[in-house]
Amino acid sequence: MKSRTRVVVIGGGIAGCSTLYHLTQEGWTDVVLVERDELTSGTTWHSAAQVTNFGMNQTMVGLKTHSINLYKELRDDADYPVSYNHGDGGIRLANTEAQMDGYRHFASMARGMGVEFEILDAAECARRHPLISTDNLLGGLWDANDGDIDPASLCQALARRARKAGAEVYRNTPVTGLTQHKDDSWTVHTAHGDIECEIVVNACGYRVNEVGAMMGVHHPVTSMEHQYFVTEDIPAIAEAGHRMPLLRCPISDYYCRQEKNGLLVGFYEQDCRTWGMDGIDPHFVNALCPDDLDRITDVLEGAFERMPALTEVGIKNIVNGPITYTIDGAPLVGPIPNKRNAFCIIGLRAGLGEGGGHGWMLAQQIVHGEACYDTWCIDPRRFAGHTNVELTALLAIEDYQNEFRFHFPNEHRPAGRMAKTTPLTPILAAEGAEFTVVNGWERSEFFKPTADFHVTHGFHFDESFPVVAEEVAAVQNAVGLCEVNGFNRIEITGTDAQSFLDRMICGRLPRKAGRVGLAYLLNEHGMVKAEATLANIPASDRGPDRVWYGSAAASEFHDMDWLRTHLRADEDVQLKSLTNDMTILVLAGPKARDVMQSVSRADWSKAGFPWLSVRECFIGFAPATVMAVSFSGELAYEIHIPNASLYAAYLALRDAGKAHDMRLFGALAVDSMRMEKGYLHWKADLLTEFDPFETGLNRFVQMEKEAFIGKDALAERVEAGPSRRLVTLLLDHDSAPAHGGASVMHQGKVVGTVSSGDYGHRVKRNIAYAFVLPDFAPEGTAVQIDVLGDLTPATVTAPALYDAEMARVRA
Repeated sequence: MKSRTRVVVIGGGIAGCSTLYHLTQEGWTDVVLVERDELTSGTTWHSAAQVTNFGMNQTMVGLKTHSINLYKELRDDADYPVSYNHGDGGIRLANTEAQMDGYRHFASMARGMGVEFEILDAAECARRHPLISTDNLLGGLWDANDGDIDPASLCQALARRARKAGAEVYRNTPVTGLTQHKDDSWTVHTAHGDIECEIVVNACGYRVNEVGAMMGVHHPVTSMEHQYFVTEDIPAIAEAGHRMPLLRCPISDYYCRQEKNGLLVGFYEQDCRTWGMDGIDPHFVNALCPDDLDRITDVLEGAFERMPALTEVGIKNIVNGPITYTIDGAPLVGPIPNKRNAFCIIGLRAGLGEGGGHGWMLAQQIVHGEACYDTWCIDPRRFAGHTNVELTALLAIEDYQNEFRFHFPNEHRPAGRMAKTTPLTPILAAEGAEFTVVNGWERSEFFKPTADFHVTHGFHFDESFPVVAEEVAAVQNAVGLCEVNGFNRIEITGTDAQSFLDRMICGRLPRKAGRVGLAYLLNEHGMVKAEATLANIPASDRGPDRVWYGSAAASEFHDMDWLRTHLRADEDVQLKSLTNDMTILVLAGPKARDVMQSVSRADWSKAGFPWLSVRECFIGFAPATVMAVSFSGELAYEIHIPNASLYAAYLALRDAGKAHDMRLFGALAVDSMRMEKGYLHWKADLLTEFDPFETGLNRFVQMEKEAFIGKDALAERVEAGPSRRLVTLLLDHDSAPAHGGASVMHQGKVVGTVSSGDYGHRVKRNIAYAFVLPDFAPEGTAVQIDVLGDLTPATVTAPALYDAEMARVRA
């Protein structure tokens, strides 16, 4: 066994084998995989092994397409062919128009990745799958590339190719410990000796947290027991003359695929259960949980109604084994938060179907620092420190119970709620707040006009539309108050703080005390990595000279990781997170200054506190740090309050606001207003797939600077020319927004993809942002957007549709 290598991958299922293989494909061949038993002896061996192209976003579709193409190549390898039933087709059923709208949107989204789905009516579903009934059925989504694969031969084929490229695989080699050294390298301790390496990858399936504990981390992953059975032969299948399509049924919570001349039928029962939360038997290898068909009676009855043939056939065998779930159902693939040279590829509940693509994404990140797609949807840092075992289990159960029922826009399910709150959460709830969830934080989405008000979740504008319009009108014409909790806030101090930040950002650093600026951070490839508000706060009794780095709530772990990674050993820079200590109250509207003058002794005149200023003060008697910045496009103040004083500040503002018709507003109103102003949203419009010029951030880039991260790569991209341009579009559509991922079309061809969409209540127009081919970026260009299957006319327009001169912000 090697004593030194570049990367050690721990775990020999699909995750580990795919990562090892793809590392060799990216040029790293001095790599090792260690497995405690035999390859595929965890969850992989008993997987139902379905391989679909369906995904909830373009990144997921892209990695699944890679899996399919790789698996076809492995199937056709004459030296070591893999058993892969590709192209059987698959149907996802629906019995509501809202579900069908979702399928229409996903078809539009997938088209931008070169994948064609088909929308079927009920009769066509039954024609393609003659075993199903059309009772209580509207239609479905057809995936022509659906199929299934043999887990064991797939993993062996990947390991075989990796070995041929120079990698090594050590079976029956349990990892007993992990030690990280001062230079961030690792020692992997195994039962057969130690291996020194630069990088460690946790690919340990349901034993993920056993290995996580060895490096002092906990991953928000738990396992669920999952049952399927295989039937005896069904005559109609033998007589069909073709393989039956795969079926996924959100109506009755089951799936099925052909297995020889019978069916493999799996269930997602409501009476489900977690597995292994209190520890896993070290001898649980190639093993299963006890059969428990009584637990699936409810969903089995629905399956019988949808497929009557199941009532006439016996069961050959039953499988009940653990499958892993994360806290939001999507995998964790990428850097481990707060660790250096440590990665994970875990929580792959659909591991066989997606594993080829997940290993591809991870290998690119390890070797190149970034993948070809923006991988935020699977990034382990998308969660913060609130994700404990108990919370993960609650959300895993809920996700399991809704396996084939996708989330609708603005749908927030009940499990695990109130994980992060502020002193205002119950106060705002009493005021009628409907809450959304942002990185675990309960944030007001809008304020209900009556206690019994509710919305119908779907892809169209819903009952909240006029409510949000009224909130926007209050901000435009008078004054509004909004709580923004969880905002990522890092305090940066030290003699080298300014030079450190100047190196990190691609634009001008605000150096004058008491001033605020917007900045963008690029990765080494010249692509947009992060967006930050930088505020220079002069020394006071509250602290020394310092810079507040503020960014999106979701970026808490991501941005801290990025900043820490680029700190030099000889720099005097300290980074301190204040994210969980403070909350923002946003006061916005033409009467905002009057309210501020009523609650604070400071001078809030235009001359005394101009736009892009920051000062420390008191709101009533609550200590506050106030910034004159606006995400709404109106005169506004961001009031940063320690959580201990938040309620006092809120009461003072509310009391002062009575004289000015103050109204509470929520996140939906903010999103509507930011779209009218051309303001971008991190990980919707600000992606690592595009550089700042492609994203329209030209004014925030100073190529004449001596150096910044990504400068050389950006210069090369400028020389090559843009691949896409971010544009603003106006849609001729009254009933629905253009949801992120929708395809922008011209003469039947895809020319771009929507990144954000919403209705602008001040300009009374339906707005979308989209990345399009450069030829379609000029203002006035006419295109179409596929909105829920409707090819809607759209026109490229100026980025700022409301107060482009910024007169209202600067008032």
